[in-house]
Amino acid sequence: MNAPSVDDLSTALYSAIGLTVRRLRQTATPDEPTLPERSALARLDRLGPATAADLARIEQISPQAMGITLAALEDRGLVERHRDDEDRRRSVTTVTEAGREMLRLKRGARARIIAEGLADGFTAEELATLAAAAPLIQRLAEKI
Repeated sequence: MNAPSVDDLSTALYSAIGLTVRRLRQTATPDEPTLPERSALARLDRLGPATAADLARIEQISPQAMGITLAALEDRGLVERHRDDEDRRRSVTTVTEAGREMLRLKRGARARIIAEGLADGFTAEELATLAAAAPLIQRLAEKI
């Protein structure tokens, strides 16, 4: 079997990932964080404390947009900001326990939705293929 062209593969992945994201968004409730808020919160959870500028660079958005995102998360008690011990001019943001709990619950709910889909009509071979593809899709996302 010939490998698909990069253009064909990128189109197929864009379509499939887009549909997956749209379907998962349909499960969102009005009180849950927006996609940018969830992304910032998840980054802080994985990477640890960071400045707004550091997060903006990682997320490829403006520092002002990240500041707005972090302010919304702080207003809801999901993150807290404090002065950097090394440079008192900078603020460092950390995830609160409430933020970690919210992430855990949302990840669990979305993972359950995906698990239900996987349990419905995928063969063992297809599940193995998806398991092999997951780290590659993650790596692709990190390169975009």
